[in-house]
Amino acid sequence: MRVLVPDSPLRTEMGPMPEGVELVATPAPDVEMMVLGPEFAGDVPLIFEQLPGLRVVQSFSAGVDNLLPQIPPGVMLCNAAGVHDTSVSEWVVAVILALRRHLPEFGELQRRAEWKRDLAEPADFSNHPIDDLEGSTVLVLGYGSIGKALALRLAPFGVRVVGIARHARPDAATAEALPRLLPDADVVVDLLPLTPATRKFVDGGFFSQMKAGAIFVNAGRGGTVDTDALLDALRSGRIRAALDVTDPEPLPADHLLWKEPNVLITPHIAGTVARWERRAYRFAGEQIRRYAAGQPLLGVQG
Repeated sequence: MRVLVPDSPLRTEMGPMPEGVELVATPAPDVEMMVLGPEFAGDVPLIFEQLPGLRVVQSFSAGVDNLLPQIPPGVMLCNAAGVHDTSVSEWVVAVILALRRHLPEFGELQRRAEWKRDLAEPADFSNHPIDDLEGSTVLVLGYGSIGKALALRLAPFGVRVVGIARHARPDAATAEALPRLLPDADVVVDLLPLTPATRKFVDGGFFSQMKAGAIFVNAGRGGTVDTDALLDALRSGRIRAALDVTDPEPLPADHLLWKEPNVLITPHIAGTVARWERRAYRFAGEQIRRYAAGQPLLGVQG
């Protein structure tokens, strides 16, 4: 069996290959499986044309909505299940803490060389705007492996995590429970994949049900949120937000979101850390061994 893998030094992370598996760096008609590393990203349609025997594509991304339409009929697509759990969940924790502690505002004061404690200690001492996380409720949309990794990282802070998934499970409710859950959530984290069912899932009605002062975090896909509704919610002052993904993306320089004071934006880098590619190659190696042994693959899409 031949597997198309980028000619990268990180191939060594894949571990030993089963007998009969050959790794190749250039397309060939008899390639059965393709590891879609960043080196191939710009030439995907052309490469697929050269792989008539292709059966499986292993992506390095958790979200594959952009890739799905390009996959040839009859070819299985697998996402990088678990690869980005650590990095994305850490980013979510970081921005929740940053917004709860008003660090962007203090950063602006630092740039102006202003020593002001008003954000933490208002003059009347009756309404402290800064709070810790203990006892807070974090609602997670799309409660999969990243959501579970987030729950583990939030547990030491004394946070209650409530998951929302497509089907009810012991650790997650369904979207039907949102009208009951949203008003009590201090933080809402969007980890949804982009599908026809989730496009603009977070809309004006959704934001109107959120608790005043709550934080909205999007580390899923920008298209799952109605951007106009998000702008309205931010301008009203009801919520603050942290976004690693946007719609449109990349976010144009003249887009109104850049000018909103209640939002923290990063350019789709939540999963981009020093070791992510090593993890991706290790996962791809495991998937190749599974495929060669006739075992079920992880992260199957579609």
